[in-house]
Amino acid sequence: MNLMQKIWDAAKSDKKKIVLPEGNEERTIVAAEKINRLGLAHPILIGNKEEIINKGHALDVDLSQVEIIDPAESENLEKYITAFYELRKNKGITLEKAEKIVKDPLYFATMMVKLDDADGMVSGAVHTTGDLLRPGLQIIKTAPGVSVVSSFFIMEVPNSSYGEDGLLLFADCAVNPMPNEDQLAAIAIATAETAKRLCNMDPKVAMLSFSTKGSADHEVVDKVRNATKKANELRPDLDIDGELQLDASIVEKVANQKAPGSKVAGKANVLVFPDLQAGNIGYKLVQRFANAKAIGPVCQGFAKPINDLSRGCSSDDIIDVVALTAVQAQNIK
Repeated sequence: MNLMQKIWDAAKSDKKKIVLPEGNEERTIVAAEKINRLGLAHPILIGNKEEIINKGHALDVDLSQVEIIDPAESENLEKYITAFYELRKNKGITLEKAEKIVKDPLYFATMMVKLDDADGMVSGAVHTTGDLLRPGLQIIKTAPGVSVVSSFFIMEVPNSSYGEDGLLLFADCAVNPMPNEDQLAAIAIATAETAKRLCNMDPKVAMLSFSTKGSADHEVVDKVRNATKKANELRPDLDIDGELQLDASIVEKVANQKAPGSKVAGKANVLVFPDLQAGNIGYKLVQRFANAKAIGPVCQGFAKPINDLSRGCSSDDIIDVVALTAVQAQNIK
């Protein structure tokens, strides 16, 4: 059984309400019907009800069992406006501005999650990551003890022995353009915890660089080296090592030469990239050249689960991220 089948089974065991603010988007409509039919979650589409139903008919998709909410007609609109105003009034938001903002499907959906009318949210088929992060950081905010929101991809590489039989987590590939040492350490720790809780993995975290254990000197290498030290000081119970080049991280023969004695080198299943450019390029290279399945980006660090999609996603990608979001919601204490 592959990882996503396990995620699907877990999602079905305790169905959660997952809101989809891009309710009139075709891939989202197709995904919502299938999510409902498979019993992965209770999907909620946000948007003009007539428009969504008409698109469903055109796509030959039966939405009769899928909940659709139009923000302008919702009985909860005033409640959400008032709650958003209270959250943001110290930032200069008036009730009039709050009403205009909350009618936006992304903000409306985020307020649903904030006030427990939904358990999680998935967006990004047509919106950017920034569009998702703004209401997320303003309304949901970070979980207690978490200093930075980040993201990861689950990479399933066919016919590969790297990671755990081709299964690896890549972070951060979507959120933080240039993390500092503290942020990079936090990303490493968060992704290790995600690997344990969501993927049932024993995390071996490699802090990636173009240098391995002092083979090169540069300020960008120093950042990775210092972040590794900080991560180990904060969480000595986790196996986090760096700085490591990619080959030293995943190839045992190379690791024995470059980083002998490391608990991570040659065995890494979590790869933490030094910045967003490297992470984004890295996951897309593996996805395209190795024909890997890239699931995500999935956010970590929010107090409640809200997750992003690639704008190039398929309806099947949306289904997988909704299932992941549902399982994340199950883990919220």
